[in-house]
Amino acid sequence: MRNEMTLEFLSVSENESLARVAVAAFISQMNPTMEELTDIKTVVSEAVTNAIIHGYEENPHQKVMLSCAIDGEQIEIIIKDEGKGISDIEEAKEPLFTSKPEWERSGMGFTIMENFMDKVDVTSEPNIGTTIRMMKQLTSTRALCN
Repeated sequence: MRNEMTLEFLSVSENESLARVAVAAFISQMNPTMEELTDIKTVVSEAVTNAIIHGYEENPHQKVMLSCAIDGEQIEIIIKDEGKGISDIEEAKEPLFTSKPEWERSGMGFTIMENFMDKVDVTSEPNIGTTIRMMKQLTSTRALCN
């Protein structure tokens, strides 16, 4: 059975922890391992932070959209913004690349997402926004609701 949740919040840094907790609470019904839960919370943090800092350039009046779905043993997480977009996705995915070097950003967000998830798709268009879709198959699913 497929289960879904959607959350929309203002693009302020404080809401990054809200996104992490919301996804963690939602997927807890799958009884993930601590490592799986930590990985998923980390990628949600990276994607939401990218939307806030790079997509909206910290404009607190914009909204970040988060959706999460469970389908069998697979989790799908989508983080979407309607910000400035990414002109060169392949360049942005390069380790250590950052559009904010003056902020001493590590430039490892996409690398972390790709290492912790089974699949990461990024679509973006300048001045339209960015959507990050991540998938992960849990290895230890023992659904609590069954």
